[in-house]
Amino acid sequence: MKGLAVGLSLSVFALLDGRVVYAEDTQQQLQLPQLDRGETIEKIGLPAVLEKLTGWTKFGKGKVYMLALKKGQHVRITFSSKSPYTYMAIFDLSSNDDESFFGTDEDGNTADVTVNEDTTWLIKPYYSRVTRRRGLGAPYEILIDPNPPAAQQPPADQRKDQGPMLFPPRSKQGQ
Repeated sequence: MKGLAVGLSLSVFALLDGRVVYAEDTQQQLQLPQLDRGETIEKIGLPAVLEKLTGWTKFGKGKVYMLALKKGQHVRITFSSKSPYTYMAIFDLSSNDDESFFGTDEDGNTADVTVNEDTTWLIKPYYSRVTRRRGLGAPYEILIDPNPPAAQQPPADQRKDQGPMLFPPRSKQGQ
């Protein structure tokens, strides 16, 4: 009788433990945006120097990249492709929003971002399915720059001499 009670309690414990693990796995899966059939996730770390990722957007064989970033890191990601129908979207997995925060179709080819908190980004190159095009995919190139140069502001005296103005500044002598 004692052995039956111990066996039953171990069975219940094993069942509950299995449910907890299943719930955690389901929660992790819900954080990722929906991947297309055949896409694989490749985890990459923030490189020490400029890194170039290359691939092909062929349907069913595409790569999606996960990039972990720490608070305060500044990164520049530049996307290029020979095809005008190839784009890239960046999703913030720490956000509850399932929309991308950057897309080359609307925001240009370069994302230049300083991260406010620890996060993980999902970088997804894709081939547009809604436009007329030739072929099944296109090659792309992603450049990840962990140390982009700061945007240069011209000195104040140079900004004044940049060209004609609609209303020139008043001279101090005439006042």
